Amino acid sequence: MTARTGARIKGGVGESTYRSDGIPKVDGTFIYSSDMYMDRMLWGATLRSPHPRARITKLDIGPALAMTGVHAVLTDDDVPGRKTYGLEHPDQPVLGSESVEYWGQPIAVVAADDPEIARRAVDAIDVEYEVLTPLTDPIEAERLDSVFKRQRCRRGAEKRRGMVAVEGYYEVGMQDQAPLGPESGLAVPDGGGGVDLHIATQWTHIDHEQIVACLGLADDQVRIHHSGVGGAFGAREDVSLQIHLCLLALHTGRPVKMVYSRSESFVGHVHRHPALLWYRHEADADGVLRRVEARIVLDGGAFHSTSSSVLSNAVYHAAGPYRCDSVSVEGVAVKTNNPPCGAMRGFGAVQSCFGYEAQMDKLADAIGMDRIEFRIRNALQRGDPLATTGQVIETSMPAVELLERVRGMPLPEEGASEDPRLLPGGTGLTTPGASVRRGVGYALGLKNLCFSEGFDDYSEARVCITPFGVEVHTAAVEVGQGLGMILTQIARTVLGIEDVVVYYDDTSKIGSAGGTSASRQTQMTGGAVLEAAKMAREIALTRGNGDELDDAGVWRGGELVTPMSELVGGKPIEYHIRFHHPPTEQPDENGQGNLHVDFAVAVHRAVVDVDQELGLFRVVQIDTVQDVGFMINPRSVVGQIEGGVMQGVGLATLEEIVIEKGVIKNPTFTDYLLPTFLDAPRIEVQVVEERGAFGPFGAKGVGEPPTVSSTAAVVAAIRDATGLELNRTPVRPEHVALAPVQAGRHP
Repeated sequence: MTARTGARIKGGVGESTYRSDGIPKVDGTFIYSSDMYMDRMLWGATLRSPHPRARITKLDIGPALAMTGVHAVLTDDDVPGRKTYGLEHPDQPVLGSESVEYWGQPIAVVAADDPEIARRAVDAIDVEYEVLTPLTDPIEAERLDSVFKRQRCRRGAEKRRGMVAVEGYYEVGMQDQAPLGPESGLAVPDGGGGVDLHIATQWTHIDHEQIVACLGLADDQVRIHHSGVGGAFGAREDVSLQIHLCLLALHTGRPVKMVYSRSESFVGHVHRHPALLWYRHEADADGVLRRVEARIVLDGGAFHSTSSSVLSNAVYHAAGPYRCDSVSVEGVAVKTNNPPCGAMRGFGAVQSCFGYEAQMDKLADAIGMDRIEFRIRNALQRGDPLATTGQVIETSMPAVELLERVRGMPLPEEGASEDPRLLPGGTGLTTPGASVRRGVGYALGLKNLCFSEGFDDYSEARVCITPFGVEVHTAAVEVGQGLGMILTQIARTVLGIEDVVVYYDDTSKIGSAGGTSASRQTQMTGGAVLEAAKMAREIALTRGNGDELDDAGVWRGGELVTPMSELVGGKPIEYHIRFHHPPTEQPDENGQGNLHVDFAVAVHRAVVDVDQELGLFRVVQIDTVQDVGFMINPRSVVGQIEGGVMQGVGLATLEEIVIEKGVIKNPTFTDYLLPTFLDAPRIEVQVVEERGAFGPFGAKGVGEPPTVSSTAAVVAAIRDATGLELNRTPVRPEHVALAPVQAGRHP
């Protein structure tokens, strides 16, 4: 037997391997957090405010406590520790006491023998309100100085101007992450004053920090276990039912399970920030961008969540992936009595991209230049400073190549389809083919990767070589993006051992892996596993006195010198690491500095058919090219891109939470419309593999860039088909059929 020198191990990096959770998720045997069950388990339910703003004048839990089968009814008085929590600022009450600030805010929680009793107990709580006028207009909120944060970026000489200028007002609606699995979890008291929480989340350790503070317990008394997640997209970054579950379990001494209904889920998690934007772009007659001015207003809703960070991201990305030496951007995130907003895929960059890409089209048209050529002339490249912050791009930035590649991709055949399912009116036969107009739109988007602005971003991992194979231990959360598969492939490749198992440890067994957000886990936890596996390999080679390692053992000179059973039989080989990315800086007073560790760009070309008379449209095809660094798993990369594109299509054409006077009017999948398979366009994906600065094998995060510019491209295509300005997304039928009904609001 000889060593496999230089051989590529089966299932290693660069291959489209199968996911271990794939078949269970398809055949229904995968256990999501909502599937968990324990004997003697109670069910939790939540009393929520029916008003967006009110004072609580009476709260009597007696009628609920008197009901048979009810074991606990808890209010703010029963919170033993800190009364508030929050991802960045602890300003959100665990349970409302004297007042409520948004429609659906929790006031009391119940534990009962079954869900129906719990629901009826909630209804039995006697609560009275003094209803107050809610603040729901973000412009009015700023006027009243109801503000979470202001952020600006000023760079270059204000007097530097172009010969051609365009302005525009833009608006982005409130989008929901719409995970198919609603919020759910199971809390189990340990009998010694502590609790184990099994929960669908995006960051177990940040949940742990907030829960411990509110329960008034020691760190080791609370253990957070990563459970099956039915989608996230930012919705599970914030605490929802975690603290409520733990309170009920500790109070009753029994396991307590809670699962939100679909309607409750719409108020139980944060949403994408709606935005108002104003832009002015100026360029020379030869198409060189000279000046960008912008003003951005984000509605953060009733509590802080991540509004400060989302605003910063929106401001820092306000000029997009383009060179410009004179920039002035002002941004504000306001506090209203609308539902709280926070993280969603794209994290502020989506809103900015919708504005700046519409402006780039306007400016190209005003100059008389081809829209792709105009973008190519101004696109960032390695070595250029970011227009807003002045940070020099030292990592890969293949924006020009992306634009040239997408321009060369074949367009679909001209003319509307004869298949009625593929017409804007669908099978309702409302749109004859002769009435269809086709439009083509482009958009180029920029997204930072990983946490920024001086945040100490790290991920811990432990790699252990055992007689049975390799164990990878992490607290990183798999939310469906395929992280477990990526970590497996990295460990296989480094160690040459095929049998790898990933263990998602609870908060008592390993340190934080950071959040599954900011497109960071492949680079951060993947980087941690890469380094830990390298060190474990070195230990194995030293212990085995050899120079190669595979699943048979340690080799030297083509001879097996130490079999695996002998190598690790007495003491498994393990290495634990805390992996940091290169440091970043906090911004100065003008928003300048090296604020981000890495970037990715993506370009989209959308082809859309429009029935202008009825205001109906169908996205026919989207061609996209994305900067991915290196594809650890090509199939997974394509899947992430396709999924991200579909969320962008949703924001462009269908998805919006409708709010009237602070109340959500469409909190169901009947009325909150998502693209279905029949709405899905053909998606053609190409990638550019220009290896990144620090990710494993040069890989970059790929989850968010597909969503950043796909919305802007679809709306650009509808503009191209109709000749309308269409400065708001999602585009509604009346915006097309009843134009000029739409008008932008000045932020």
